[in-house]
Amino acid sequence: MTLSIFTDKGLIAEIEKHGRQKTIAKDTVITKPGDEILFIPIVLKGSIRIIRQDNDGQEVFLYHLYPGQTCAMSLTCCQAGKKSMIKAVAETDTELVQIPVNLMEEWYQYPQWRDYISNNYQNRFAELIQVIDLIAFSHMDKQLLHYLRERSKALNTRILDITHQEIADELHAHREAISRLLRTMEQKKLVKLGRNQIEVLNS
Repeated sequence: MTLSIFTDKGLIAEIEKHGRQKTIAKDTVITKPGDEILFIPIVLKGSIRIIRQDNDGQEVFLYHLYPGQTCAMSLTCCQAGKKSMIKAVAETDTELVQIPVNLMEEWYQYPQWRDYISNNYQNRFAELIQVIDLIAFSHMDKQLLHYLRERSKALNTRILDITHQEIADELHAHREAISRLLRTMEQKKLVKLGRNQIEVLNS
């Protein structure tokens, strides 16, 4: 298990003793709304896409998790004793270590663990504020470009295998509107469109 973000030998020993390493295939749904949260995931390799999904199945993309990161939404839910409020999907083939939720507060005795949890809260909160700003104050074209760039970064490729409908679902928009915006973005040389593919161009 490679988890170089920690150097405290006591904490590392606890993680190696209680953590469960797991490999998850690309596009696998890891958690969905309503699931009981039994483990806190820490990404070792790959990336995870975090989505807010309502009771009708409508979705809004929130942020990605990268190696060394964990999900603040999961931390919040398990601390409050609530079930999952988000959908988590493996963006790529992903390796993670699952930490039993009952150990989260017990490990606060380790300063590195407290700092790790606090930093993850702060970083994810900042990303959520950015998403809220995009939804509340920006036009859909900025939201769309942000979404495409984040997916491109998470997959480490400029070419995304994705349909206009899939984008519309995650941005809570109409497919026709997304298609029009993508054509406009192609004219501005921000993207290049193909059949069920979008290439995100350098700008």
